[in-house]
Amino acid sequence: MRIIFAGGGTGGHLFPGLAVAREFQRRDGKTEILFIGTEQGIEYRVLPKEGFKLETLTVKGMKGRGVRGVVDALYGVPASLWRSLAILGAFRPDCVIGLGGYASGPVLLAAKLRRMRCAIMEQNLRPGFTNKLLARWVDRVFTAYGESKNFFPGARVTETGNPVRWTEVPQVARSDKFTLLVFGGSAGARRINYAVVEALKLLGDLKDKISITHQTGSLDFDAIKQAYGALSFEAQVTPFIERMDQAYGGADLVLCRAGAMTIAELTVFGKAAILVPYPFAIYDHQRGNAESLQGRGAAELILDRELTGELLAERIRGYFTDRQKLARMATAARALGRPDAAARIVDACYGLARA
Repeated sequence: MRIIFAGGGTGGHLFPGLAVAREFQRRDGKTEILFIGTEQGIEYRVLPKEGFKLETLTVKGMKGRGVRGVVDALYGVPASLWRSLAILGAFRPDCVIGLGGYASGPVLLAAKLRRMRCAIMEQNLRPGFTNKLLARWVDRVFTAYGESKNFFPGARVTETGNPVRWTEVPQVARSDKFTLLVFGGSAGARRINYAVVEALKLLGDLKDKISITHQTGSLDFDAIKQAYGALSFEAQVTPFIERMDQAYGGADLVLCRAGAMTIAELTVFGKAAILVPYPFAIYDHQRGNAESLQGRGAAELILDRELTGELLAERIRGYFTDRQKLARMATAARALGRPDAAARIVDACYGLARA
């Protein structure tokens, strides 16, 4: 098999694609894989370390860039389409998989012009502009949520779940304390960072019973690290957590944003969570993700504008006190997990290639 993955830009788009790429390799070590993205996306930094080849396009996003930004982005589309046609002609893939993000558009359009089999992966409940536009043209749409099919009228939709990098909770030494895991994505989340500090000031009576693992992002690290120094809690404060699977494995409760990758990991690992959706995500898709979990009893949703230290302290104390409620939430989250998502997508792609 020869597979092209197109798109990326963010970890939420790229990492599910990496999980599927690894599954292709696991099935057949001779599978040839190529990623196509941009130099501005996370793929430019991550893929060389992961051992995958990346070809880049000059295309840029249009959403939220103003008139000049849109004109600049449109200027790059023909060149990116022409380059995509050349890459596809040279690589001759059996299937092209779009990961979402603006770089996937020219590649999938080129694939259809060359009459190649292609599919897209939609990680969020509410799809982005590129995937909504391309859905009618591709052979299959793989979604993380069953509800997403309502956004793809006329398309062939298969609910697979969202592939994750790890599918099993690792065996880690668990603290005898109630452990809170806090993160806001790779860049951190200032609103969450400072709300946690304020909340801990109100939870001093539990300082010997709670431990915290807190990923702050690089911008807030120094300030938040210093703030923890004035508190008496056992805490591991770091700009970035490399092994999130181990962090999940040691957590009783997670406080985080509601990006697609995070939601998938929470459900695969079966972790109770307080979700604070990033309010400026395109189409407010993080709120849709969080509402889906809350509606199934698998998480609690707090809007970013409503998050305060006082409210957060109340919620943490409540889950610390009511472990049965915490366990029910974790069970509900685990029931939604799809550890076989990557395998399901690979199965379907093999079927497309043989059709």
